[in-house]
Amino acid sequence: MKPIESIVVFEHEKLYFTDEHKKLKLDQALENYYGDGTPFFSLIKNGVKFNQHVGVIKIGQTTIEILPKADHNGKDEWRQLLYDMIRTVWGFEVKISSSASLKLKKNSILDLYYELYIKELEYLLHRGLIKRYNKKEGNLHALKGSLQFSKHIAQNLVHHERFYVKYSHYDANHEVHRILYKALKLIEQTNSKPDLSSRIGTLLLNFPEMNDLKVTDSTFEKINFDRKNQHYEKALQIAKLLLLNYHPDVSRGKNNVLALLFDMNRLWEQFVYIVLKKNIKYTDVKVKAQQSKEFWRSESSASKMKPDIVLEANGNTIVLDTKWKNLNGSYLPSPEDLRQMYAYHLYFKATKTALVYPGEESKLIKGDYSAIENDMTTDKLTCGIAFISAHKDIHQWKQNIVSFVKDHFISSANSEEIF
Repeated sequence: MKPIESIVVFEHEKLYFTDEHKKLKLDQALENYYGDGTPFFSLIKNGVKFNQHVGVIKIGQTTIEILPKADHNGKDEWRQLLYDMIRTVWGFEVKISSSASLKLKKNSILDLYYELYIKELEYLLHRGLIKRYNKKEGNLHALKGSLQFSKHIAQNLVHHERFYVKYSHYDANHEVHRILYKALKLIEQTNSKPDLSSRIGTLLLNFPEMNDLKVTDSTFEKINFDRKNQHYEKALQIAKLLLLNYHPDVSRGKNNVLALLFDMNRLWEQFVYIVLKKNIKYTDVKVKAQQSKEFWRSESSASKMKPDIVLEANGNTIVLDTKWKNLNGSYLPSPEDLRQMYAYHLYFKATKTALVYPGEESKLIKGDYSAIENDMTTDKLTCGIAFISAHKDIHQWKQNIVSFVKDHFISSANSEEIF
């Protein structure tokens, strides 16, 4: 049966399985993937309910896109914004041609990662793959390296023309290339776009065939980047995303699941921080992320608090905590969030704090904490409710964020061009 090309939903929406979904066994694949629990969605009667995670779930040849939603923008606009947010946070750039050439309207985020990965490998092959010395051992007809005496006696008692040796070989068949090759083979297996198939085939023809490699988190942690291999970093970042989020269907082999999903709360926090860090350029303003302070300790353990963003401006401390939530017009944060900001005031000696939400229009609602009786130090504690308007153009959205923080929180800093 012909697969459904794409299913598109927004975060927190429900997807009910149709007869067509069931014929493709999408329901079984998602239920099997859910297993004992997953943070990406929950099971409901005859369907699934997605949460704050956005991105792509690919089951066989069928793609389910989960897009963020913070305003009236539609699916095409939020697909582009999600891609641009991820690119801002991860720092992906396309080396050969501008990412503006990527067609987003009919492509999922996963297709765009495939495109970026293919471009990165094309660049690496054009530049030339780096070689390294690899330790090998085997039975050779010439003596090279060091003779492994015990194995040599065991295997060559009647073959005096051979030598069992351990030696170093200088070639491209090393761990970094094995990772890249494994990710390329995964893309070949899961790609459903004809325009990418020929380029994948060309890469496989030109890329040296590599030994298979079992890939885990520790595989990537062991890679050290230096001047010689620094240009491999972005390709390896994408390979890590793909390989560590691939879950093969070992029972049938037809409904393999590739889940490339991002926690929207975390993505929003990182996006705001990186935009501020890169674009607020005052010499007397510092932008810091997740500054940790201990606030409780027992004999055996301790607990710390970490605000999302701390601004140090002209001797003042401003704490911003990002929240990817829709307050549904009430402008009333949860009591837990307000208590958390109160603690930030005390422990970080903050002059201002604010909860930062995406919104349809930019505005700051000022709020004051009630003073504790007979304690005048608590009379000036505040917590603003900040809404920063999203925009379908990522550059305008970034400018909205920087301008808002500049105007409302660090207005005493020297005026200069941000962009």
